Amino acid sequence: MSELGIRKEIIATCLKMEELGINQGTSGNISHRFKDGILITPSGISYDLLKPKDIVFVPFSSKEDFVGEYPPSSELDFHFDILRAKPEINCVLHNHSTYATSMAICRMDIPSHHYMVGVGGGKKIPCAEYATFGTSELSQNIIKALDGYNACLLANHGVVTTAITLKKALNIAIEVENLAKQYIMAKQIGKPVILGDKEMDKILEKFKSYGMKK
Repeated sequence: MSELGIRKEIIATCLKMEELGINQGTSGNISHRFKDGILITPSGISYDLLKPKDIVFVPFSSKEDFVGEYPPSSELDFHFDILRAKPEINCVLHNHSTYATSMAICRMDIPSHHYMVGVGGGKKIPCAEYATFGTSELSQNIIKALDGYNACLLANHGVVTTAITLKKALNIAIEVENLAKQYIMAKQIGKPVILGDKEMDKILEKFKSYGMKK
């Protein structure tokens, strides 16, 4: 995809998050690998006002040498660090979806109450330890939580998903919110039954050829 194409897709994905109700205002952010750096949403600009030229380029050689009219997202650190640490993925999506963030506020993992937990790459959706937003400490906590996973909750904060494409990262974010909603609602009517490790091993094997992989 061309640079312009990536810039347009970032904006379209931001707008889709708002349309789906998994993010509000300027609270989320998106990045995409491009050449020797990343393209990332700017800080504090409403999605409906974004234009392709507003997406900021940040080279891997120096976070301070960004190219753009506006500064990059306040969450640049974890986007930058994840994409450097995980060369197998191209995109990082961050949102504050209601149910998943509610579980993050309680500092809970999303357990394997449903086989679709496998979209996160493992037997749960882990919750990263708390750190102040926009800090290198938060970045390191997220990278630790994502070890072996492509999605995690951020304690008292929100959600991060990673993928090869923005379409897949968004699909994972939608499913993480669905899973959190299911779990919270199930707890209101009874005790959720958690799928065991052996069953999740079978499920994760099936997920290697499952549609969400694309």
